[in-house]
Amino acid sequence: MHLFFASLPLALRDYMLPCLSKQLFGVECPGCGFQRSLVLLLEFDFGAAFYMYPAIYTIIPLAGVLLMDAFYKIRYVDKIIIVLSFLSVGLILANYILKII
Repeated sequence: MHLFFASLPLALRDYMLPCLSKQLFGVECPGCGFQRSLVLLLEFDFGAAFYMYPAIYTIIPLAGVLLMDAFYKIRYVDKIIIVLSFLSVGLILANYILKII
């Protein structure tokens, strides 16, 4: 079982989707780096994951809250979703602007 989790990031690297925007126009899209950041998280390289795509640390909790809310009622879930959404969008835009500059 441990071997499976150790080899999972390597297997995921072989199946990453290419960025159509980068291939056609040579410009990265706002989502560029998410897949690589997720693989870095699975490899426990948290600093490199943040450097690659900072919004990973708000998108994963947002997905978790949305998934949990589908099965359990969470108090103040609307406010949590709004805060995490705004943080995610803000980080995505800031990262994109910094990549362009």
